[in-house]
Amino acid sequence: GDHVEFRGNPVHVRGYLDRFLFNAAQMEMPVGRLSGGEQSRLLLARLMLRPANVLVLDEPTNDLDIATLEVLQNCLLDFPGAVLLVSHDRYFMNAIANRILAFAPQGTTAEGEIVAFASLDQWEAWHEGLETKEEAAKAAAKKSGAAPSAKKRKMSYNDQREFDGMEAKIHQAEARLEGLKSEHGDPANFSNAKRLLELSGEITALETEIEGLYRRWAELEALA
Repeated sequence: GDHVEFRGNPVHVRGYLDRFLFNAAQMEMPVGRLSGGEQSRLLLARLMLRPANVLVLDEPTNDLDIATLEVLQNCLLDFPGAVLLVSHDRYFMNAIANRILAFAPQGTTAEGEIVAFASLDQWEAWHEGLETKEEAAKAAAKKSGAAPSAKKRKMSYNDQREFDGMEAKIHQAEARLEGLKSEHGDPANFSNAKRLLELSGEITALETEIEGLYRRWAELEALA
């Protein structure tokens, strides 16, 4: 037909395709004669005709030329609903996103948290300031050791044995934690509320245990 329905209104097909940078000659071409970038723009044009409240896009900028990137950016800025976007393209993220969800890296004191930011600049400042669990444990041990105390005791034989095996013990605990988290994220368990609750409790308990191990490691290291 001569018209397409775009957000409830009829739009002439030539005017609609013009928004996606197609000239009059290209509008008459078979799709197979279009370039890869042009075919990507055509897919975007078709996608935007489908009524939706939410778009979920995983790395949408991959393998797009500059013209198609600009079209995609304009389409998303003009989209009236919500867009859930996963992308490594920082320029594109800055142009599109008004809220960024960051997953705290493993091994940091914020591990397991999902934190919201208004911009990538905020995220970068937060990410650079993250403290590892080992750093936090050492700082806590140093702080507690700074207080007035009795004469520093020497490392005993049992302390030395504990110290020698502490790193392996922490690695084992962290491996168990990864296993629990993997099971917790398994889609097969999503409908098993009881098991998910059990796993959440085990994960929390093990994270507390690991933090205690790091603190004890720092204490033993100070003795050594």
